[in-house]
Amino acid sequence: MSRIFRRLFSKLDSSDLLRRKMAPPRYFPNTMPDYEGQDIDTQLPQGFLLKFMEKIIKDIEKAIKPIDRNGNDGLYLGTAGISYMYYHLSKIPNLNEHRNRFLTKAVEYLAPAFNAMRNSSQRDVPSFILGNSGVYAVASAIYRAMGDTNQSENFRKMYHDAGNICKDMQFLNCGSDELFVGRAGYVLGALWLAKETNTELPKNEIFILCNVMVESGRKYAQRRSCPCPLMYSYYQVEYLGAAHGLCTILQAILSVPGYLDLNPAHAKEVKASVDYLLSLQDRDGNFPCASDEIGSHSELVHWCHGAAGMIYLMAKAYLVWREEKYLRSCEKMGDLIWAKGLLKKGPGICHGVAGNGYAFLLLYRLTEQPKHLHRAVSFAKFMQTKQFVNQARTPDNPFSLYEGIAGTACFLGDLLCPQQAVFPFSDVF
Repeated sequence: MSRIFRRLFSKLDSSDLLRRKMAPPRYFPNTMPDYEGQDIDTQLPQGFLLKFMEKIIKDIEKAIKPIDRNGNDGLYLGTAGISYMYYHLSKIPNLNEHRNRFLTKAVEYLAPAFNAMRNSSQRDVPSFILGNSGVYAVASAIYRAMGDTNQSENFRKMYHDAGNICKDMQFLNCGSDELFVGRAGYVLGALWLAKETNTELPKNEIFILCNVMVESGRKYAQRRSCPCPLMYSYYQVEYLGAAHGLCTILQAILSVPGYLDLNPAHAKEVKASVDYLLSLQDRDGNFPCASDEIGSHSELVHWCHGAAGMIYLMAKAYLVWREEKYLRSCEKMGDLIWAKGLLKKGPGICHGVAGNGYAFLLLYRLTEQPKHLHRAVSFAKFMQTKQFVNQARTPDNPFSLYEGIAGTACFLGDLLCPQQAVFPFSDVF
């Protein structure tokens, strides 16, 4: 599975840098009008959003059947991600009339993922985005919503049993702490599962994993003489962004209730690491993708690498410490995403327009400023323009949760009820 996420570029030589300067922008120029004080409640195009979302669902059901060959690669690319989409939409009040059908479909699309797990290795078991534990968590939440508490509890137990593997500091050779396959994903998944099933978070076990993450990051930083107190690598790259890097590892630790209070020394290291990342924000509001790109200008305004993912860490930091510098950082990222976030890569949430639109929904919940909701709606509308439909690239996996339109459907559904909108598995509130 990890082959999908190996780094596709190395350090650039001078000719590479010249080609990058001459390369066309990665985004469509944003010519849409920004917010000018209009009543946002009358601007929400619910009919448009419903029609757009219904088309996406029909396209997914036509193209991707709940059969075994489509069940691989976990929540990221497989049918488990589509199953999550249905569950996500089933919780939106404006879609309540479709709830039972959505939950039924969610169960159908889980089945191939279960079959795929039979061939997975032991190291895939605690992986949240790409492996077994993400499927366990989504299954537990779905069965809970359907009233099948026994099935829900069985999958919840399987999830928590999988966490024992993560206690080994080096349970993965590629890097054991990041979001997709490592401890950060497992911890965020545990927080999500407890909330969705209204069950108690096993704090003692999660605290152990947080301790391991801090120790792992400290040892690596000391070994490599890093300027940041905590640092990590994934496939020998010191990623900083949300998909594989320091950003989400810190977010996971920050999100565990009570952990920082009980571990003041660790809290100091975590805060210093957040502040180190904050110091890397450039004048435009963006962040480097990895440590070896610090000081160079990054054009990647994505959730996976760049401002649209880093914003979740800074928002969480603001909610924890209430220091205005974190909120200012978020607002700066929002302005950058408005200017350069209409990505040509497609509609997805990992590196597409919907993922960038989610940043505005986060800012709307964080600040209650209607400007951000206006911007989120504008990004949704842009995905239906002729320019985007005709010129945007088709993702490698166009119907999946993270790369494709299943994630887009979640974004559109959240626009119907923005007060509870949340990027999948990344609720900072």
